[in-house]
Amino acid sequence: MPRIGPAMADSPTDEEAAWVRQCLGRPPRSAFLIAARDAHGRPTVIANPPLLDDGTPMPTRFWLIDPDLNRRIGTLEAAGGVNRSEAEVDATELAAAHRRYGAERDSHLPDGHAGPAPSGGVGGTRRGVKCLHTHYAWFLVGGDDPIGRWVDRHLFDEDA
Repeated sequence: MPRIGPAMADSPTDEEAAWVRQCLGRPPRSAFLIAARDAHGRPTVIANPPLLDDGTPMPTRFWLIDPDLNRRIGTLEAAGGVNRSEAEVDATELAAAHRRYGAERDSHLPDGHAGPAPSGGVGGTRRGVKCLHTHYAWFLVGGDDPIGRWVDRHLFDEDA
């Protein structure tokens, strides 16, 4: 799957914005960028700002929108993937990933922002694993995420 990375994210076309709305099942709550695309160029991951248009803190910087990947990861989660991934990945490495994610997201806060801000690491998680989707989204955009790598190894396993 092609990776773009947050530094290379681009604004969506009208057609891509419609695809994102379709994937989300609702309009996005803020402006977003396309952070990763599939092999056909279709948006797979969007990059959210750390503050939504109404000022609400948004802890999830990278959001997986691809319907097939979301379904597959949901199946992996339903089979115990959250607990398995957390047990199989080094806790120190995971904690470092949460810090890197939070720092990347927070680097997009407006200069001098003094109001409410997002917190936590991947998807707002302070420690451990809450959602494989958010970890995989960050991995797809080039994030150094051990859970995202774990998901990538197990995503297409029939025995996962």
